[in-house]
Amino acid sequence: MSTILPNIIYGICRPFVISPKKVISAAIGIMVASVLRIAYKGYDILGTVLMAFMVRVPKDRQPLPPLGDRKLLRLSAQDIAQKIRSKEVSAEEVVRTFIGRIVEVNSGINAVVNERFEIAINEAKKVDHLIRSGEYTEAELEEKYPLLGVPFTIKDSYCVEGLKHTAGHYKRKDYTAPEDATVVTMLKAVGAIPLGVTNVSELCMWWEAVNTVYGRSANPYDTRHISGGSSGGEAALQGAAGSAFGIGSDIGGSIRMPSFFCGVFGHKPTTGLIPNEGQVPVTRGRLAEFLTTGPVARHAHDLRFLYDIMLGEKVNKMKPVPDLSRVRLFYMEDDGGNPITTPISRDMKAVMKKSLQYLEKKYGLKPQKANLTKFYHSLEIWAQAMAGADVPTFCEELALHNGKINPFVELVKKAFWMSPHTLPALVLGVIEKLAYAGRSLPRHKEMIEMGYSLAKELQELLGDDGIMLYHPFPYTAPRHHRPMFRPADFAYTAIFNILGVPVTQVPLGLDADGLPLGIQVVGGMFSDHLCLSIAEELEEGFGGWVPPSSC
Repeated sequence: MSTILPNIIYGICRPFVISPKKVISAAIGIMVASVLRIAYKGYDILGTVLMAFMVRVPKDRQPLPPLGDRKLLRLSAQDIAQKIRSKEVSAEEVVRTFIGRIVEVNSGINAVVNERFEIAINEAKKVDHLIRSGEYTEAELEEKYPLLGVPFTIKDSYCVEGLKHTAGHYKRKDYTAPEDATVVTMLKAVGAIPLGVTNVSELCMWWEAVNTVYGRSANPYDTRHISGGSSGGEAALQGAAGSAFGIGSDIGGSIRMPSFFCGVFGHKPTTGLIPNEGQVPVTRGRLAEFLTTGPVARHAHDLRFLYDIMLGEKVNKMKPVPDLSRVRLFYMEDDGGNPITTPISRDMKAVMKKSLQYLEKKYGLKPQKANLTKFYHSLEIWAQAMAGADVPTFCEELALHNGKINPFVELVKKAFWMSPHTLPALVLGVIEKLAYAGRSLPRHKEMIEMGYSLAKELQELLGDDGIMLYHPFPYTAPRHHRPMFRPADFAYTAIFNILGVPVTQVPLGLDADGLPLGIQVVGGMFSDHLCLSIAEELEEGFGGWVPPSSC
C-alpha cells in the first residue's frame, strides 16, 4: 500500500520528466543562443557606430515629384490596356507618360539603368496604327494581345535584346544582349512594350540593389533607405509609378523583400512554372528549382492577370480557388526566436494582427497559430540547400567561370579600394566558402533533410485550401548599408524558395515614418491563385499601394 501513491505520482509525472542529458543539451542550447544574441547585438551596435562616423549615408530625404493629374500613372496594367484598345488613349501617349515619369524620378531612386525609349515610342506608334486599321475588333485585340501597348520594365538580370545586360557585374558592363529572355518574348508577344532594365545587386545575390557598374538604388518613400534586392531597382520604379508593371526574379526573397520595402505587390510562383531562361546568373539543377520569375505591380489584380499570361498553358496546373469563407487561416508570429535574426518590430506585429482581424471579420475565418518549429532554422536550411546544389559556386560566378575569385584576398584588396566587387558579394563569397567546407559534416545532411521535412509539413498543413500569413521581414526598409550589419534577416523570405510554395507580398499601408508595411501570404503548392485572391482582399481592406509623393 505504501508504494501505490509514489507509483501514481510517478505515472502522472513521467511524461514531463526530462533526462539529465536532455537538460544539459537544452541548457547548452540556451547558453549558445544567449551568446549569439549578445554577439549579434554587439555587431549591430558596431554597425551603428561605423555608419555614423565612417560610412557615407545620405542625411536628407529627396522627395519624388508628385503624380499630379496624370491619371495614367495610377491605373492598373489591365485598365491601361483596355483604354488603349478602346481608343480612349493612344499607346504613344501612355508610353511617353511613363517615360516622362522615369526621367523625373530616376535621379532620386537610380532604378532604370538602361533604356530603349525611342524604340518603345516607335513600337507604340505601330500599336496605334494597328488599332486604327480595324484589322481586329476590340474583343479580338483583348484575346490576342491582352497587354497591347502597355509599357513595362524588367530587372537587369534578364536579357532584353539590344540593351546592356550586366547583372550588376563590372566585367559585363559592355555586354549587349543579343536576344530577349523567354519571359520578355512572352510578354512582347501579347503586346507589352519594354522600356528598359532596372538595377540589381551584384549578380543578384544581396538584399540591397547596389553594384560597381550603376551604383545604389534608393527607396521611393525615403531615399535614405534601401529599396531591397536583388530586384530593388524594379520595386523602386514600381513604387514610384515608373512603369505599368515589372518583372523580377526570386531565389531568396528577391521579389518579395523589395516589393515589401517599396510598398507594392509581388508574387513568387510555385517552383518550376515560369521559364527562367535568359537570366544571369544561369541556374541549373536544384538551384533552378529555387529560382522563380514573377510579376511586380502596384495593383493586386494585375498580379493574377500577368501571372496567368506568363504561365501560358501551365495555367491548368493551378488549383481552383475555394470559397474564401472556407479557407483555413494560419499564421506565425516569427521564426521561433532565432538569435541571428532581428526580433519582429512592434509595427510589423500590429499589421499582422490587423490582417488576421480583417480576414476573420470579413469571412469568419478563425486564425490558427502554426507550429512549424523548423522555421527556426530557416537561414541554415536555405544556405545548406544552396551549398548542396551541384552548380558553379558564387565565387566562380564572380569570376564569370574563368576560375574563381578568392574572397579573402578580395576583402583585403577592398580595404584599400582595389577590388572591383561590392563588399556584400565578397562577404557572401566568404560565407559560401564556409558553407561548402561544411558539406561533408553531418549538419549539412541534417539541414537538407530538414528542408524536405519542413516542405512536407507545410504542404500537409496548408493543402489546397489553407494560407499562412508570415512576416516578409522583421522591420521596415532599413537605411543604406544597414544590411551588412543585419545580414540574416532575409531568412523570412528565403525559406520559401527552398520549400517551393507560392508566396504573395502584400502592401498594408505606411508606418509613422512613411515607410511601407506589409505581409506575406503563403499557400500550398500550386495554390497561387488562392494567394493572389487573398492579396486582392487585403488590398480592398487596407488600400494597397500608396503613391510615395502623397506621403
